[in-house]
Amino acid sequence: MSLATILLVDDDHALAELLAMRLLANGYHTLCAHRGTQALKILRQEVIDIVITDLKMAHMDGFELFENIKKHHIGLPVIMMTAHGSIPDAVDAIQQGFLSFLSKPIDSQALLSTIENALEHTQTRSVITDQHRYFGITYQSSAMQQVVKHIQALAPSNVNILIQGESGTGKEVTAKAIHQASEHANGPFVAINCAAVPAHLLESELFGHKKGAFTGAISDKTGLLQSADGGTILLDEIGDMPLDLQVKVLRVLQERTVRPLGSHIEHKINVRFLSASHKDLQQAVANKEFREDLYYRLNVVSITLPALRQRPEDIILLAEQFVETLSAHEKHLSPQAMTHLINYHWPGNIRQLHNVCEHAVVLSSNKLITEDIMTNALPLQSEHHFQGLNDAKKQFEQEYIQKVLSLCAGNVAEAAKLAQRNRSDFYKLMKKHDIN
Repeated sequence: MSLATILLVDDDHALAELLAMRLLANGYHTLCAHRGTQALKILRQEVIDIVITDLKMAHMDGFELFENIKKHHIGLPVIMMTAHGSIPDAVDAIQQGFLSFLSKPIDSQALLSTIENALEHTQTRSVITDQHRYFGITYQSSAMQQVVKHIQALAPSNVNILIQGESGTGKEVTAKAIHQASEHANGPFVAINCAAVPAHLLESELFGHKKGAFTGAISDKTGLLQSADGGTILLDEIGDMPLDLQVKVLRVLQERTVRPLGSHIEHKINVRFLSASHKDLQQAVANKEFREDLYYRLNVVSITLPALRQRPEDIILLAEQFVETLSAHEKHLSPQAMTHLINYHWPGNIRQLHNVCEHAVVLSSNKLITEDIMTNALPLQSEHHFQGLNDAKKQFEQEYIQKVLSLCAGNVAEAAKLAQRNRSDFYKLMKKHDIN
């Protein structure tokens, strides 16, 4: 609590300095502004936990300042103080969204108590955010809620799961969540990217080898399949595995035994098999690029991860988590920087978001990552990604319907009412965009 930063806004310089001294004596870091415009400038440059503002000020009063804070600094607690401590003022302030109300002259104990309550309010918001995490998956969108429900249902079983999704959507994070929620959680989690290992080395990496099995095999090596015994193995980018090796992996899935290269001994393994691919494996099967029998062995059930642009509610949640981790909780995103993140199209998905946040943390010399920093960290949107008007309208309409349904917890009647359309028209729009 003692590390909280409080912004005092009052055109009475003497009173502001007196309150600042009281707060400093109680361990609070305090900044002072003597007019609303000065306060807004500080808010753009510093990380503020609470704003305490006078009601009656020249140029910009407390209500006008609060309206600006509500618009550009969502969720920031604001406490009002005034010498005109009437009941109508207090009621009006609370109705407009002020967290609390203090009458001048300010009682020190009442001031400290109000600040403590405000900080508890902020902490409660953080706890609610923390609840949207499931074994490393951070989310609040309805699209990811469905994915997490799917994981919760499938993890306790031992079925093979194929995880599908664009590059950077978090397939390995999802695989780890499945592992941690399964009966294999106490065993190892082993992941191998089949696209990153040269084809001639992939078999040795998976199965291991005996000394002298081939040129360069100067000692015995345990393969990853055997290393994962008692746990889970993720065959990432399985679509890039050579066809001849696919046959051998199929045999492991059938027999649950592994034989290292150059050995005649079969080793029994107890392994949960997960696989992942950004490719359309069904199309690869049709093109004779992937074995059909292996595809059906791996794809007993599947989980499809949405692209980041399909889960916009999660962008800020993920970005704040990345910035906190990368800066050891020292830096934060400004509301304007958040707006840039939300409006970007994210072709590289979560992996790209992480890279952009890392870039922004490095570029920022202050605690607050500003709009300018984020503009420099984000790559320019090329013409290739610029949509025509018809496509933009279609995408907006689809995302709008999904958002309205999400807000109404799937209740079509309520969603239609919120969208100001009759129910039959709303159903037609859902059908048009293939939304269930």
